[in-house]
Amino acid sequence: MDNQTVKSARTTLRRAPLATAATALTLALALTACGGESLEETGSGSDTDAGSDSTETGGGDGETLVIGSADFTEATITAELYAQILADAGFDTEIQTVRGRELYAPALESGEINIVPEYLATTAEYFNRDENGADAEPVASSDPEATRDALIELVEPRGLTVLDYGDAVNQNAFAVTEEFAEENGFTTLTDLGKSGLPIRLAAGEDCVERPFCQPGLEEVYGIDITEVDPKGVGTAQTKQSVQNGTNELALVTTTDGTLADFGLVLLEDNQNLQQADNILPVLNDATAENQEVVDVLNELTSTLTTEDLVELNRQVDAERIRAVDAARDYLVDKGLIDG
Repeated sequence: MDNQTVKSARTTLRRAPLATAATALTLALALTACGGESLEETGSGSDTDAGSDSTETGGGDGETLVIGSADFTEATITAELYAQILADAGFDTEIQTVRGRELYAPALESGEINIVPEYLATTAEYFNRDENGADAEPVASSDPEATRDALIELVEPRGLTVLDYGDAVNQNAFAVTEEFAEENGFTTLTDLGKSGLPIRLAAGEDCVERPFCQPGLEEVYGIDITEVDPKGVGTAQTKQSVQNGTNELALVTTTDGTLADFGLVLLEDNQNLQQADNILPVLNDATAENQEVVDVLNELTSTLTTEDLVELNRQVDAERIRAVDAARDYLVDKGLIDG
């Protein structure tokens, strides 16, 4: 793609006025002073990851696509994937790290951020509660198509566009030791429930009341949860507590890249207790008017799998490979960008 083509392709991309960015940053700083969550502008991946030269390529004279990223490993990786594949297509890109959906969702609506890699069900419920109140009837389910339809209905009036979802999904998941699973012949959560074994669960402290945690395990699978040990979701402490026998079951995620390091395996959620948290891009409408941006992101989404994310997370969390490098190697290996 030559520079003139890139420049023409970007005519539909609009950025928020400087006043908008300043207002958001002022709000973030005020929240920080009050002990709330903050908006961190860490710049592009090249600043954050010491040398991501692929995130600022392109025509150089067009508008910059700002990719919003939450501040955890997988979000950093997916933001790098988005930034680098768009940069390879000729767009200037920048990654902006934002702490908290309540901050980056308004920034996406205003145009301060152009694109965010999101989780389908979680995002649908965020906008559902924002629109209809904390006690709103849930709109997300284990059906990704129905959940996407509900999300589209919620965000279209806000000037946001929801692209396709793919096979990559990050859901709550439950792990046991490989030895425990083999000894009892467990492969699914149904197997665990039918066993009638008393189970101590390491999870987040809110697990006792969340419908997709203790209540769901008891009601859907008949698992006898005798205690919830509040060590967090997928933390090292949670996994270690199952590894050493303090607990039998750990709340983790389907894209956890370090389960094998703790000798853990997932039990299949074979009755679809968890919601469809497939990964997909959410854009503001002005950005989505550029069909090339949409096509590039859809190609990545259709390629990325849950297994891919597990491996990428493992590389960053276990091998300490930089997210920018892991993302680049993945995109090159899949033929999505030039090596």
